[in-house]
Amino acid sequence: MKRSVLRLTAELDIESAFSHYFHDASKIVASRFIESVDNAISHIEHHPGSGSARFGELLDSPDLRSWILTGFPYTLFYVERENHVDIIRLLHQHSDIPVLLQDAI
Repeated sequence: MKRSVLRLTAELDIESAFSHYFHDASKIVASRFIESVDNAISHIEHHPGSGSARFGELLDSPDLRSWILTGFPYTLFYVERENHVDIIRLLHQHSDIPVLLQDAI
């Protein structure tokens, strides 16, 4: 298992989505969102090579991988490093993902 390290951008993405669910849905939905994020991160830590390389190929960044959250329209973007998993962003699936990732990778 490789530990994960969240970049500030990823932390802010998670906080923003959590706040949205907390204020616009309910505490329960916000809690489920965090649980889904935690489960995705745990999966990535145990199986970093299992994420999709689609956006990595699109952005000419072969190490970039993504993992879709369960039950929520968000995707985690990360790169496996030698000693950890670098979690770069958490983006809504309907956002302009290639543009938002260009400065992050």
